[in-house]
Amino acid sequence: MLFMEEWRKNRLFSPFVMELLIIMFVVEFVKGALLLTILPVYMKTSLGASAFIIGWTLAAQYIGDNVLRTPVGWIIDKLGYRTTMLTGVLMTFVAVILIATTAQFSWMIIGCALLGLGTAPLWPCVITGTTEVAGDDGKATIMSVVYMAWLSGVGLGPVAINFFVGENHYSSAFRLLIGCMTVVVLVALMLPRREAGLQGKSVPKAEIKSGSRASFWQRVSVYLSEVRRSMNVSPLLFPAMFAQTFALGILTPILTLYAKEVLKLSSFQYSMFLIAGGAVTVICLVPMGKIVDRIGIRPFLVIGFSLSAAVLLCFTFAKSMVLLYVLVAVLGIGYAFIIPSWNALIASAIPPEKRGAVWGFFLTIEGLGMIVGPIVSGKLWDVYGYHAPFLMSGFVLVLLLVLQMFISIPKKGMVR
Repeated sequence: MLFMEEWRKNRLFSPFVMELLIIMFVVEFVKGALLLTILPVYMKTSLGASAFIIGWTLAAQYIGDNVLRTPVGWIIDKLGYRTTMLTGVLMTFVAVILIATTAQFSWMIIGCALLGLGTAPLWPCVITGTTEVAGDDGKATIMSVVYMAWLSGVGLGPVAINFFVGENHYSSAFRLLIGCMTVVVLVALMLPRREAGLQGKSVPKAEIKSGSRASFWQRVSVYLSEVRRSMNVSPLLFPAMFAQTFALGILTPILTLYAKEVLKLSSFQYSMFLIAGGAVTVICLVPMGKIVDRIGIRPFLVIGFSLSAAVLLCFTFAKSMVLLYVLVAVLGIGYAFIIPSWNALIASAIPPEKRGAVWGFFLTIEGLGMIVGPIVSGKLWDVYGYHAPFLMSGFVLVLLLVLQMFISIPKKGMVR
């Protein structure tokens, strides 16, 4: 018993997993600071952009991210983690420098698109690597750890960057972000070359031929066959994956605008606002993940979608700041229920021999929601006012609450 516990501990906190989590945290710290704090306010106040234009600018990042997610999964399986991740973080480094050194609207869009292209390997690499290490018995737990690193970065980025942003002065903030990306590049250099990416398997001779056209199409055929093998899950899972990220994407470009323009919060108050929800989620994630692994997925999906939908539907109608902080905390709890259970459901549908390829395909579907969400959100804000994006996000979660009841959960996705 003691041996098994020590073995599990060593697997989940091995140097490889810790390197992936550090990269996840720091990159998301940089993205959160840029996308949630710096760019929306800068473009609104300095460039005079509408919410719709801001939404398109942020969507450029998600478009760049999503374009490469499916092929990146295939590349991970063939080339391993170091080459794939290092290429991505170097592109991200260049994107941050570009955004930091230009004030032109068009270059902001290009920089955001490049940021997306650079961060495309992040989720496929991290999820593929960590779920491979965790095994079937620890899917929800390891996904909780991954999302804890993600949420910590996304949450701390917008909060911490407020202390480096002066009155229309962003030089200190950009220096911090460039320093963060320097750390990420160094950590990426320590990732394994091919062993983890190949999952301990030998590569067939047909797959290591270089410069052969037949070999290329053979690889494409193998990849597509692996994707098709994942289709034995409920067909409702695919629109549900889109809807889940669509609901989140709706909130991305308007959270800061709502806090600054409607609630009139100071930078410090807004930071506390983010902490109220993010800290609750981070604290609850790992315990929730362990419980999901022991009890099952369905009850946590029902509770999580119900709580989150209820908060979003009434959020903009609450006037008391105390009540708003309570609602944000409840929303954090709701997502602490959703994240490990939802991702354990998705992970249970992944063929173990080709995690990278199929995770990349699934993440592409989820990424579409993050592309469409900000665009729809900006238009809703401009045309119907600030209530509309929150109501739309809440109604989508209600739809998901109903939809998930008809999605079958494979037995291997539930650990008793």
